Amino acid sequence: MKKLGVLLLILAVLFTAGCQKEAPVTQTAAAQEEVDPKSDQLYIEVSALGNLDYFYDHKMGMEMVGKELGVRTEYVGPAEYDMNAMVSAFEQAIAKRPNGIVVVGFESVLNPIIDKAIAAGIPVVTVDADLPDSNRLAFVGTGNFGAGVAGGHKLAELIGGSGKVAIMTKPGQSNLEERISGYQSALADYPGIEIVQIADTQSDPVIAAQAASALIQKFPDLAGIACVEGAGGSGAATAVREAGKAGEIKIVSMDRGNEVLEAIADGIISASVAQQTALMPYYAVQILYNLNNSNVAITTDNASAGVLGIPSMVDTGAIIVDETNYKYYMR
Repeated sequence: MKKLGVLLLILAVLFTAGCQKEAPVTQTAAAQEEVDPKSDQLYIEVSALGNLDYFYDHKMGMEMVGKELGVRTEYVGPAEYDMNAMVSAFEQAIAKRPNGIVVVGFESVLNPIIDKAIAAGIPVVTVDADLPDSNRLAFVGTGNFGAGVAGGHKLAELIGGSGKVAIMTKPGQSNLEERISGYQSALADYPGIEIVQIADTQSDPVIAAQAASALIQKFPDLAGIACVEGAGGSGAATAVREAGKAGEIKIVSMDRGNEVLEAIADGIISASVAQQTALMPYYAVQILYNLNNSNVAITTDNASAGVLGIPSMVDTGAIIVDETNYKYYMR
């Protein structure tokens, strides 16, 4: 009995010891309060024309990439096409000492402020329109010449390879000039097509409608209108509708604003060259983020070798939108 009692006592002690759990290790207050340093990083896009539907996609791209990377993002700049206000917004962005700036390279007047940011140690990537004469590190956007070529061949197809056409643009923007060059190159393949005029929209749908009306009056046999920026399409659609020439004058617009898509649904605009716009700031911030947080060993010493380890250009592509697929682009 004594042996049995001792055995039971030993088993009881072992059972009790086995059931006891090791006390959890308590983190220090400093460890508990530690925050991922990446969450403090700030990336800012500076633009203009923020009132246009087109730049909704820029804002969306910035928001999405911020959430995915766990960093802070901001979109700043004037609602109108005001380069002085845009430079002022850029100055304010520099003052925040962000980890990187994304900027739409509308005009070369932005070159000095881009260079100022670079000199202050803030990396800059241009999107949508490039400023290669600045010290920007990379460009992310549509291959604009290729977009113009795609639009040109579509317009030629729509008018049967023959007729008078006009191009609508806002002069002075490098990205739009490249698209015009693409149209000219594509249409040169069709001897029966004549480009009769390049009209100024000033990136304003009302002015674009007035310009398109003037074209229709000047060239009664106008067969087609190509638009290389967002406001031109809706303006041209208004003018063609008012002239009673819907379906007769073929319009190839640019981008995918709802008014353009509705005009495609109504048969007034025949097609549009849409950009994957949200990808521009999305990939631009990815480039800046990788520059700050990654170190791909291109060489044994990237810094000494003068290697940044990032792409210098990313082409986000363009897509033809027409009656077959416009509904998928409606917002």
